[in-house]
Amino acid sequence: MHIDLVDQDDYAASGPPHEQMRWLRENAPVHRHPGEPDFWAVTRYEDVQHVSRHSDLFSSSRRLALFNEVPEEQRALQRLMMLNQDPPEHTRRRSLVNRGFTPRTIGALEQHIRDICDDLLDKCSGETDFVTEVAAPLPLYVICELLGAPVADRDKLFNWSNRMIGAQDPDYAESPEQGGAAAAEVYAYANQLAAQRKANPKDDIVTKLIQPDESGETLDENEFDLFVLLLVVAGNETTRNAASGGMLALFEHPDQWERLAADPTMAKTAADEIVRWVSPVNLFRRTATADLELGGQQIRENDKVVVFYSSANRDTSVFPDAEVFDIGRNPNPHIGFGGGGAHFCLGNHLAKLELRVLFEQLARRYPRLRQTGEARRLRSNFINGIKELPVSMS
Repeated sequence: MHIDLVDQDDYAASGPPHEQMRWLRENAPVHRHPGEPDFWAVTRYEDVQHVSRHSDLFSSSRRLALFNEVPEEQRALQRLMMLNQDPPEHTRRRSLVNRGFTPRTIGALEQHIRDICDDLLDKCSGETDFVTEVAAPLPLYVICELLGAPVADRDKLFNWSNRMIGAQDPDYAESPEQGGAAAAEVYAYANQLAAQRKANPKDDIVTKLIQPDESGETLDENEFDLFVLLLVVAGNETTRNAASGGMLALFEHPDQWERLAADPTMAKTAADEIVRWVSPVNLFRRTATADLELGGQQIRENDKVVVFYSSANRDTSVFPDAEVFDIGRNPNPHIGFGGGGAHFCLGNHLAKLELRVLFEQLARRYPRLRQTGEARRLRSNFINGIKELPVSMS
């Protein structure tokens, strides 16, 4: 079996290479994968979870958490982002940021999210693109609400996120340098937001995060800027691509769409199955902090270790009929928001709420929704993204 889990052209053509991943789970679950440098591809649920839950052995900080190599001189700034930290630094930062993501804060957004979904669907008629008209605007509206930013800024957020995530996709960025330029624009925007809230506090996440907590701890300027950057990307891309990938899955499994249309309350379990099936974040990178054994392989200190959530979420040892898309699947212990541990997705409750409300409203209002053209995928091995999904709303 030819194995290449990171060819971005393959992802653009047909999404994650599930046949290769299945072969690896059964034959070489921790596989020495060629690359620059070579890396260990971790494809089995149990091993992905083990790596995720042992930050002491598999570091997000040494070589950062994204797949591509970053020069050491650029790593210092990137390590200020929670994504690229290990405990105890990560624990401190997360405890500060958690103030804006309490269950009460997220629960209070449900009616607002329902209103956003209805507003988006009100504007849809006839032939339209599900991604640009529904899946992409939804999380952007919610992020604007969280930040207390004007809804008019959503187009800026959309553009910045596309340029950072889509740096390898010609539709979004001509070069990786454009991604860096977009990040600089987000930093400037975050600084502006923070200055406004210091002068005029509001009941929003920005005000919470720039104020000291009970212990007097607060985020400094760089930390705050990087948090906004993470929110703009992670808070947007995961929901956007789960929504568009979920809609495509429902088109490809019309019996499941019929189930949802007949009982829109199934949107609650459907949201989790969509995240399992789509796995909007495909992979993350870790670096071994010591010589150790994983999946029968000897890993050396500083080896590159890459966990593949798309593969773990199709592991038949955990998910009966894993290759079946079942919106009623319960239990559903997917790891589409990470495999647990320090880096479990901070916004997982918000993402599931957005998906549940969106698909509930779609099923109620457009039970005859249908696909009218080919889906176009993002050229990325990091985000399982869809750029275009033509639909008929009639």
